[in-house]
Amino acid sequence: MERESFEDEEVADILNKNFVSIKVDREERPDIDHIYMTVCQALTGQGGWPLTIIMTPDQKPFYAATYLPKHGRMGLPGLIDILKAVAQAWRTNRQALIESGNKIVDGLQEQFRLDSEENDFTKEDIHRAYRQLERSFDRVYGGFGHAPKFPIPHNLYFLMRYWKMTGERKALEMVEKTLDAMYRGGIFDHIGYGFSHYSTDRKWLVPHFEKMLYDNALLAIAYLEAYLCTKKDVYAEVARKVFTYILRDMTAPEGGFYSAEDADSEGEEGKFYLWTPGEIKDILGEKEGQIFCSYYGITDEGNFEGRSIPNRIHASGPVNENESLIVPLRQRVFMHRERRVRPFKDDKILTSWNGLMIAAMAMGGRILQDQRYIRAAERAAEFILNRLVGKNGRLLARYRHGETAYLAFLDDYAYLIWGLIELYEATYKPVYLEYAIKQNQQMIDLFWDPSRGGFFLYGRDSEQLIARPKEVYDGALPSGNSVAAMNLLRLARLTGNQDLENVAMRQLKAFSGIVKQYPASHTYFMMAAMFALYPTREIVFAGSKGHQDVTDMINAFNTAFAPHTVTLLHSEDEEGRQLEQMVPYIRGHKPVDGKATAYVCENFACRAPIVDKDELLKMLN
Repeated sequence: MERESFEDEEVADILNKNFVSIKVDREERPDIDHIYMTVCQALTGQGGWPLTIIMTPDQKPFYAATYLPKHGRMGLPGLIDILKAVAQAWRTNRQALIESGNKIVDGLQEQFRLDSEENDFTKEDIHRAYRQLERSFDRVYGGFGHAPKFPIPHNLYFLMRYWKMTGERKALEMVEKTLDAMYRGGIFDHIGYGFSHYSTDRKWLVPHFEKMLYDNALLAIAYLEAYLCTKKDVYAEVARKVFTYILRDMTAPEGGFYSAEDADSEGEEGKFYLWTPGEIKDILGEKEGQIFCSYYGITDEGNFEGRSIPNRIHASGPVNENESLIVPLRQRVFMHRERRVRPFKDDKILTSWNGLMIAAMAMGGRILQDQRYIRAAERAAEFILNRLVGKNGRLLARYRHGETAYLAFLDDYAYLIWGLIELYEATYKPVYLEYAIKQNQQMIDLFWDPSRGGFFLYGRDSEQLIARPKEVYDGALPSGNSVAAMNLLRLARLTGNQDLENVAMRQLKAFSGIVKQYPASHTYFMMAAMFALYPTREIVFAGSKGHQDVTDMINAFNTAFAPHTVTLLHSEDEEGRQLEQMVPYIRGHKPVDGKATAYVCENFACRAPIVDKDELLKMLN
């Protein structure tokens, strides 16, 4: 539409004479996008982008569509015809359009009321979510549903927790099948690393080549957790490769993370990523070129418009078999690719997506015991908390080229708090827990619905639009309400604050009617329900931070998959005293006989202190 219509003088002339044209970046203004996309779905039965809305001066929409060609074709109305018809109707029959807008807004506000029965979740709801995922699982290629296929990493998080809580082996097998298939496929960039946004086919071979920061953050977490569950090094290796891509190509000099890389370059989809055997052999020579081509399925006929997307789908052995032989060849191919015209980089820095990558990097540093990732997470958190917080302490949503804009939305708060919790558990620096608690309180103050429960998408101090929605659907991204529910539960357990526990329980109840209708569409929310339903543990490590016995005990804990466990470190120093202010119950937790000690409480009942790291691991497993 940009090329056909918005850069076209004939269209521009009609627009400028009759309309006020507004172009919205949906990532900067998710509130506007959500509301008017809901309108489009209600009016047309479908949604998608680009989204075209025509509305009255007071924001009330009366026409909605997705893509419109300049002139009508193949049953699609043309933009010029619609603009002329609407301009004529506005002159001759304005009241009818205004009444239509009023009706649509009334219906929209009714839809967003979320009047549904409130019930407690039960373990049967958890089992239903699992059974629904099992039914939609692709047993041949992994993933869920049909093409196009999206990764939806939180489905995998849910399945790993389900396996851990119930012992259902099949849940973990579904995770492994999906992670293996995605890593084999062309959705993973085997030359420069990182994942594309989704696969256009069932096999994960042909991606939509756009790379999004949030996909790579959420997928890195999935591979890290799978590594903990299975102890298979290949999953740790994939996470490392994702982080290599992010640190090399998607990290701003100031420390924040960029948003995305486009699918096309030089006007062609995927051109940057495609190869022919001839190109490879020009770089590597005949013999090594042939080895490389057969390893990555690069053929004369190609697998995408006559050229090849490197992949490992055809490999009969392990996906990373003989990889050490390929590494130096891949490096040469990568260096050659760097001289190509790169896809455009969307270099805005979004608080929300940075929160997700902070969580991923912090987890990566903790689980893989690699300080580079923790440093990257800390730099990004520092950047957000310095540059994207207003003078009044209000979080902001977007930074680009020195300019900050837009009051932060629910997702910004929820994802950032998630990142800060992970950063605390990776570093045990109380300042991150303190930030998480403060931002969480601000989120409750600004977004919480005191009458019906749940969090609104935008704050009470934001621009008030024609409706104030709440979102709980866990689509390509988990919803802000789902992540907020989990954050509340974790912070309640970390701090012992009963008020946070009460808000969390109200949050679960507020959306129970909607989520129970089809729990598999709300897998991150179901993770929060699972956290509330199944036993949880609080572990306080006591000892001097940095001492070898304390480090050994923490490192032992970090080898276990313990998703329903929160941890604190009480050290006898200034940081320990700072932590006592936020978490008074730890005051009595001291090292036993001067040794590193773990105080383990399960559902608020505490065991005898543990001073042996092997005993701790035995209990966790």
